[in-house]
Amino acid sequence: MAPREKDPGRASGISAGLTLLFALVGGVGVGNLYWAQPLLGDIAGELDVSPGTAGLLVTLSQVGYALGVFLVVPLGDTVNRKRLIPIIMFLCSLSLGGCVLAPNFAVLLTALALVGFANVAGQLLLPLAGDLATDEQRGRAVATIASGLLVGILLSRLVSGIVADIFGWRMVYVAASAAMLFLAGLMCFAVPALAPRDRIPYGALLRSVLKSIVRHRPVRIIVVFGAALMCIFMAFWTGLTFLLAAAPFSFSASQIGLVSLLGVAGVIGAQFIGRVYGRGWSVPAIGIGLAITLVSISVSGFGGSSIVAVLIAVALLSVGVQTVLVLLQTMIVSIDPAARSRLNTVHIVCNFIGGAIGSTLAAVLWHIGRWPAVMGGSAVVVAFALALWFIQRRRTLSEYAQPLSQAPATEDIRLQQERK
Repeated sequence: MAPREKDPGRASGISAGLTLLFALVGGVGVGNLYWAQPLLGDIAGELDVSPGTAGLLVTLSQVGYALGVFLVVPLGDTVNRKRLIPIIMFLCSLSLGGCVLAPNFAVLLTALALVGFANVAGQLLLPLAGDLATDEQRGRAVATIASGLLVGILLSRLVSGIVADIFGWRMVYVAASAAMLFLAGLMCFAVPALAPRDRIPYGALLRSVLKSIVRHRPVRIIVVFGAALMCIFMAFWTGLTFLLAAAPFSFSASQIGLVSLLGVAGVIGAQFIGRVYGRGWSVPAIGIGLAITLVSISVSGFGGSSIVAVLIAVALLSVGVQTVLVLLQTMIVSIDPAARSRLNTVHIVCNFIGGAIGSTLAAVLWHIGRWPAVMGGSAVVVAFALALWFIQRRRTLSEYAQPLSQAPATEDIRLQQERK
């Protein structure tokens, strides 16, 4: 197993205000991927396409996002992030403006794909926070920013639906474009300058993203955990939409959006996760988070006809999943400080794959056995994650379950050798 790496250019710390700003930027940014979901009917009607065809808007924005994470986020390890982050946010604002002006469906589809590609500021900010934070701050800083991303996901559908009902769907993208432009200007001044790193050829940089999976055994374990948790998370929320829209609930889109607000319970709980990491309790906390997730799946599976049981399950699932995801993200950015952006790239891409599998799984299982089948499939995935945790809790996971120790940095040296 590779030794833990020392953080090059160690920063003196990250302020609470800057951490909250990073969380805000990440939350607003991730919302750009989900504004369209409650608007598909309105968009389909105005642009004269079927609702099924309109669903491609969400798919293409997600594909664009995955490409952006893989092709742009690794640059955070080599280029000046004080310039990169505002530039990518400005490009995202322009793409959102293209959505406002789109005269037909093809242009809107292209614009949203570009929105997804340029919408990676949050994934650049997480490794940056890891660079700026001290060992004692890192868990709390990552937890706060990751919570901002979750809040963006939870609130985006609700906000989008309300704004569209009042002003029309294009106004959603007017507001989003303006917000990204304002935040891009703010980040020009807020992002601190770090010591420059050696430039690495872009091809070698991308190859090193893939090599990190082979080089670091913990990366392979952590990304499997992350993919499993995102699979559960997306399967639950996709299936929940089907459940609440059908009898006996027959909820409207706005009412379903309000239910998602209970997911904020996980955001509140995540604020304590930084302390857990700082005290070296990450491994047992991951096990507890998985157990809470399993309880949530059980409650919702057996109580799917009761709105009270469903609401309890939503809150528990948010706490359980968010606990594990925040700890995993904190651990992966502690493996090799010189390659934080690249390691985060691997983690997020695998999470994206897991989420896509979860959404597809939910749709298939819903047709087979409706809500109980969706929860049964989710329970199997949780059981797999618990078994993996039990096997790895004293091996691979334990070394990265506490603040970074001081050890020589080697990633930049390895990459310089690869250049030759």
